[in-house]
Amino acid sequence: MTRGTILYVGGLLALLAAFAFKHVLIAPPEVPAQVEAGQFDTGRAFARLERILGDQQAHPVDSPASDGVRDRLAAEMRAAGLEPRLSDAMTCNAFARNRSINCARVRNLAATIGPAEGEHLLLVAHYDGTSAGPGAADAGIAIATLLEVAEQLRGRNLQRPVTFLFNEGEENGLLGARQFLDSDPAAARVTTLVNLEARGTEGPAIMFETSVPNAAPVALYGGAVGRPLANSLSTDFYRMLPNSTDVAVFEERPWNILNIAIIGNETRYHSQGDDLAALDQRSLNHMGGQALQLTLAHTDGVEATAPGDLLYADILTRHLITLPLVAGLILLGLIFLGFGYATFRRRAWGGLLAGLSSAIGGTLVAFVLTIIVQELRPGEFWRAFPVAMHIATAATSLAAAVLCLRLARTATRSQLRVAVWLLIALAGGGISLIAPGAAIYFLLAPLILLAGILIERWRPGAERIAAWVAAIVQLLTLLPIMALVDLLLSTSPGWIGAPLAVLAAMPLLVELRPEGETRRTPLFAALGATAASWLAVLLVPAYSADRQQIFTVEHVTDRRDNSARWGIYSDAALLPEAYGQWGEWQRGPVDYARRQRWVTAAPQSQTAVPEIVKVGERPAPDGRIVTLRLALNGWDGAALQVPASADLRTLNANGERAFGAGDSDYSVRCTGRACDGFTFDLLVGSGQPVDATLTGNVPRLPDAAAPLVAARPENARPQYVPDASYALVPVRF
Repeated sequence: MTRGTILYVGGLLALLAAFAFKHVLIAPPEVPAQVEAGQFDTGRAFARLERILGDQQAHPVDSPASDGVRDRLAAEMRAAGLEPRLSDAMTCNAFARNRSINCARVRNLAATIGPAEGEHLLLVAHYDGTSAGPGAADAGIAIATLLEVAEQLRGRNLQRPVTFLFNEGEENGLLGARQFLDSDPAAARVTTLVNLEARGTEGPAIMFETSVPNAAPVALYGGAVGRPLANSLSTDFYRMLPNSTDVAVFEERPWNILNIAIIGNETRYHSQGDDLAALDQRSLNHMGGQALQLTLAHTDGVEATAPGDLLYADILTRHLITLPLVAGLILLGLIFLGFGYATFRRRAWGGLLAGLSSAIGGTLVAFVLTIIVQELRPGEFWRAFPVAMHIATAATSLAAAVLCLRLARTATRSQLRVAVWLLIALAGGGISLIAPGAAIYFLLAPLILLAGILIERWRPGAERIAAWVAAIVQLLTLLPIMALVDLLLSTSPGWIGAPLAVLAAMPLLVELRPEGETRRTPLFAALGATAASWLAVLLVPAYSADRQQIFTVEHVTDRRDNSARWGIYSDAALLPEAYGQWGEWQRGPVDYARRQRWVTAAPQSQTAVPEIVKVGERPAPDGRIVTLRLALNGWDGAALQVPASADLRTLNANGERAFGAGDSDYSVRCTGRACDGFTFDLLVGSGQPVDATLTGNVPRLPDAAAPLVAARPENARPQYVPDASYALVPVRF
C-alpha cells in the first residue's frame, strides 16, 4: 500500500470521526466553578426553579397546579427584587395561517424596573406547561434565567427600563402574549424583545429567530453576547416550519426581536421526562449568560438601529461574523461565475458530474437504507442512539464520494478541484434561493481557493496550499450547521444530512486522493465503514431510559354512534404481544387528533360528557350570529370542530377574533376551569344548520385502562399528549 493510499484511508477515517463528534463544536460552555461578581449564577437560578416547580406536577393553563406555580413564582419574583403585577382575563387568540381559535383564562405576572421613561426591553418566559409533564426546561429554564437576570440588575443604575413578563397559556395558543399586547400599558413602550424557550432539555442556547429586517437585533446580539450561537440559515429555516412561540404574536409590533432556545434531546420534550434531573445546567448557564449580556447592553444604552438585513454566523461559538445580505448574495454569484469559468477552462465537466453524483447518490442510498431498516425494525429505531444514524449517513456519503471520485479517475486533481467547488457554489446558490441566510456558509472557503488560483501564476504552489486551507475551512464551516441539523431532527431519521456531508467532505477527498489512484483499498475501507455503521443502526436499542418511546394510552367515548375505543398514540413500532388480549388493533387516522393511532374496541364509559348549548341566534349582515355556551361537566377542556362549509367568520368573547386563512375545518378550543360556562358568539356565513363535533379531553383514564397502562413497554412514556380520555359529542347549531 502506497503512502498516498494510507493517507487517503486515514483521511476518510478522520472525516468519519469528525462527523461523529461534530456536536463538540456547539457544546454549551461548562458552568464555572466560581461565580464572579456580575456573572450569571447558574446554581442560584436552578435552586429558584426547584422551589417554583415544587413536586414537579404538570401545570397546564388555568389548573390548580398552575395556581401553585404562579404563587411560588410571584414569591421568587419578590425575592429577586421584582414587584409583580397580575393580569387576569379570559383570552382568545387566532392565527393568520389556520382556522383555529384558542381560549383560556390567563393570568400573567409582569414587573418593570428601571427609569419611568425610556424604551423598554421586554424579557419573556411562559410559566404554564402541558398536561404531559412538569416543564422543567419548557419553559422552566426561561423562568430561572429571567429571575437571575433580575437579581443581577438589583441595585444597578439602569439607563433604560426592563419589563419581565412571565405569561400563562403559551402552550394553548400563545394566549399570555396576546393578553399582554391587549391589556398591559408597558406593551406600548417596548422596543426590544428577548423571548426564551426550550424544545428539549439540553444542548446550547441557540438564537434561532429575529425580527425582519434583522440588522438591528443581530447587531445587538453580536455586540453583547460573549458565547454566541446563531446563524442566518437557522432563522430562515425556522420561518418555513409550522412551529410557533410567543414571538408569533409579538412580531405584530415593530420591535427588535431575538428568540433563544435549547433544542437538545427532544425525546423528553412535553413529557414526564422534562424534569429537573434532565435539565442540563450547562444549557441554563449558556442561556442565562446570553440573556444577562443582552439585558446589560440595553440598560447601558446600547443602540440597535442598524438598517437592512444581514448574513451572520458564529465562529465556533466564539464570535459572530456578519455581512450585508445583498453583498453576500452578489459575492456568491461572483464565486459561482469564477468557478464556472475555471471549470470551463480546465474542461472539468467530468469532475462536476462526479461531485453531483456523490451528493445525489449518497442521499438516495442513505434514504433507501433507512427505508429498509425501518421495514426490518418498525418504529423510531434511531431514537435512543441518533448518533448511530448520523454516522451511518455520513459513512454512506463518504462511500458515495469515494466511488464517484474513483469513477472519475481520468480527471486530474486540478479539474476535480474546481468542479467540486463549482458544485458547492451551485448548492449554496440553490439553497439561498429558498433560504437566503444560507449564503454565509458558501463564501469564505471558496474565496480562499479563488485567491490561490489567481496568484498561482506568480506564486507556484499557491493554489494547492489554498485548496487545502479552503477544504479545512469548509469542513469547519459546515460541521456546526450539521450538528445543529442533527439536534433539530433528533427524532427523525438522519438521511437528510447526506448532502451536507458530501459538501463538507468532497474538497478534502479531492486533495487526499492520490493522482491516478487505481487501488481499491480506499473504496473498500469506505464501504466497510458504511456496512459496519448500518449494522450498528440495526443492532443498537431503539429506546432507552433516557430517550424513550412515545406511548400514550387513550380512551374515546363516541356519542355520535354510542361506541367506545382504546387508542394508542405511538410510533409505527408493533404493539407488545400482551395488547392482543384487548382485540385486533388497527393503525390509522382518528378524528380527535392529527396523528395516527392504534385503535381497538373498548367498554363504554357512563361518565357525563361535555356539551354545547345554543343560547340564541340573531341575523347579521354577513350571515347569522349564534351564541353558544360550553358546559365541561367535569372535563378539563373541549374543542369544537366545525366543517369548512359552515363559513365561520369571527368569534366574539371578551373581544372579537377573526378565523385565519385556509381551507381546513374550523376549530374553537377552550382549556381550563373557566371554560365551564364559557359563552361566545360565532359569526356564521352559512344559513344552513351546521353539524359539528365537540371533543372533550381530560388527562385521566377509566379504571378499565389500568391493565393497558401496566402493559406499556419498559422504556416508553406519553409524549406531547398525556394518557387521557376523550369524548366526541355531536352538536348542531
